[in-house]
Amino acid sequence: MAKFHLCRVGMMSQVGRFLALDGDCYSRGQRVVVRTDRGLETAEVLLPPQEDERPAQQDGLILRAMTREDDLLELRLNKNRQTALEECSRLLEEQGLPVVLMDVEPLFDGENLFFYFLGETPAELADVITELAQTYDKQVQFSQFAELLETGCGPDCGTAEGSGCGSCATGCAIAAACSQAR
Repeated sequence: MAKFHLCRVGMMSQVGRFLALDGDCYSRGQRVVVRTDRGLETAEVLLPPQEDERPAQQDGLILRAMTREDDLLELRLNKNRQTALEECSRLLEEQGLPVVLMDVEPLFDGENLFFYFLGETPAELADVITELAQTYDKQVQFSQFAELLETGCGPDCGTAEGSGCGSCATGCAIAAACSQAR
């Protein structure tokens, strides 16, 4: 039988069943990094693992507990969230679109931004979203960093044998997370 943690994920506080990749038992209230169908996200554990007799249906994987470095990255992403919110609001006003922007949610992978609107959205909104996507695609180049967050920066990263990659901007600050994942 699989043992799933119940975790709250995302701005909309969706609750899902997550399997810990490392087999650890995370406690209630602990913050973790998860992989969902949307991408890399942060979550809060609501219940430690429970045996579940249902088929192994899951909403994602728990990759690891949040680290201090993860907390700092999340702060940076939230700062970018505010910028994206202001930019989208400005573009909506410029275009004269009668749309209410509720919020913007950046995923932890730094690759995905979700814009939440109230009510119906007109077809012209697609142009605004395309412009925002181009703007943030040029400004944010996190894809390689997101992969490092998930897998480490190379052979032996986070082990006593590893000396770090020497090429990542974090100075192998993720090595602690890598060692926990091994």
